[in-house]
Amino acid sequence: MVRQNMNPLPWPDNHHLDAAGGWLDLGVPTEAAAEIQRIAPELRLHPEVLNVRWQILARQKDWTTGLVIAGALTRLMPESAIGWIHLSYTLHELGRTQEAWDNLAGVANRFPDDCTIIYNQACYACRLGNLTTASDLLARTLKLGDAPELKRMALADTDLQPLWKLISAM
Repeated sequence: MVRQNMNPLPWPDNHHLDAAGGWLDLGVPTEAAAEIQRIAPELRLHPEVLNVRWQILARQKDWTTGLVIAGALTRLMPESAIGWIHLSYTLHELGRTQEAWDNLAGVANRFPDDCTIIYNQACYACRLGNLTTASDLLARTLKLGDAPELKRMALADTDLQPLWKLISAM
């Protein structure tokens, strides 16, 4: 969840948001979307609701709408990494990897220890053919986070395929 310096959702809307998250955890985005529709209309632009909406759209691969939601998150909460991560990921999925890289490069200094930002930058750098930058960023991620888990994830990530041999040796 996003929860930082914002008014919490009241009951029963918080219940619907939690239920939507549960449906996502179970891999059922249509039910998650139905729960979001049960939230009061005036609260559907709350950042926590937008975050879950983006996750639903990502599962459904609706990147066009996801781009709108991610952009709204960056405007509503520029101090939170989540909107920037979602925005870059969406751009990448739309085939706009250079824009995804540029977006994260522009905010990375605000979140110097955010493993997701650094990991995603490594993926985008790799896809753009900047293998040295990608391997440096990946090594930094492994130092900051759960190295065994991140390494396992990187070895399954097709964005990083050109580095798999190097990653195996890390």
